[in-house]
Amino acid sequence: MHLSKRLFALGTTTAILISACGGTAATPSPSAAASSAAPSAAASSAAPSAAASSAAPSAAASSAAPSASAVQAPNLKIGVVTDIGTLNDKGYNEYTFKGATDGAMAIGAAAPQSIVPKDASEYAADIKQFVDQKYDIIVTVGFNLTNDTVAAAKANPKIHFVGVDQSPVCVDPQGNPDTTFACKGDAKTLLPNYTSLYFAEDQAGYLAGIVAAYASKNKSIGAIGGTTLCAPCVRYIQGYDMGAKSVTPDIKVTAAYVTNDFSAAAFNDPAGGKAFATTFISTNKPDVLFQVAGKTGNGILEAACQKGIYGIGVDVDQYVSLGAATDPTYGCIITSAEKHVESATSQAIQEIAAGTLSAGDVLFNANNDGIGVSDFHDKASMFGPEVTQALNTALAGMKSGALKTCPATGCGDAKTPLP
Repeated sequence: MHLSKRLFALGTTTAILISACGGTAATPSPSAAASSAAPSAAASSAAPSAAASSAAPSAAASSAAPSASAVQAPNLKIGVVTDIGTLNDKGYNEYTFKGATDGAMAIGAAAPQSIVPKDASEYAADIKQFVDQKYDIIVTVGFNLTNDTVAAAKANPKIHFVGVDQSPVCVDPQGNPDTTFACKGDAKTLLPNYTSLYFAEDQAGYLAGIVAAYASKNKSIGAIGGTTLCAPCVRYIQGYDMGAKSVTPDIKVTAAYVTNDFSAAAFNDPAGGKAFATTFISTNKPDVLFQVAGKTGNGILEAACQKGIYGIGVDVDQYVSLGAATDPTYGCIITSAEKHVESATSQAIQEIAAGTLSAGDVLFNANNDGIGVSDFHDKASMFGPEVTQALNTALAGMKSGALKTCPATGCGDAKTPLP
């Protein structure tokens, strides 16, 4: 159970509660047979195949019964185009696809199909594969697919498009993607069949910063992002800085980014991430390190554990997704800053079936359990009730709007220095 939900269950006094990519994969044509198969241990460790890329990450999820409470729409065909990497990346691609799987099962629809682009040049063509096969709902994963998703939504008004982490949506007065960022069109009106799910990364980062400050002994913590061009990554780190300083005002927070572009180094290079983090740790001497770099970040966590400091994961509960309970490679993870993409994607699909999903930008934040921090797992004894209280207080402030978790100017901009 996620910590945010666990805290909520404690009662009224305490219940105030990337895109990350993996290795390369072939781009398969959607296949009904492939999507219904859960990957085996052998498949996950082997080179990706078309079948493995389209497989549902969770066998348990695939076999679940449809939800009795959701509107049933068994004829809806659902496709997911991930960002580059792998479907089973133990991060953003995987948990978004799990959410699509959950949503499909809830409405009684067939298991969703997936396509994993080899590189950015394939985004539009991969979306078109689902369009040509007359899919009803197409989910695309990550801000890199924004323009191609917007263009497809405009060209295909009868298909519902759900873009994960593609806000704010910028269109011209005709509803086309606006690469000049003048943003003179109203996407909600011009593209009623397109919804972008976005998250308050700064809120999740703030909570992780609180945990980091309590865990730190030398009052020096760090954060490494994949690229300066990833605004969600920057917001995570800005929130992390502010959360840590809410506990220990004079704590040193050092941040760095692996690269300044969207090359594989940013999100798809665990070995490079490990090397980068090893140097970062030796230079800056943090005793807690937050990664915001996808599979590159898995290498960052590995370096943290090898260096004997604590690690904080991102997007999903990485203690669970990386198997830290049995794998000492990642045994130093104390928590993860979460965007609840699985829940958000599932909700979106169910709302499409019910005809209630709003167009435009839909925010998931502390108010609708869109963000949180993970359980402390085997590190729970490190944290006393004061940590729970600090997290509850922060979440209450987020919900009321009293607590600001990102700089008033420059939020999401890596050029804005940490205070």
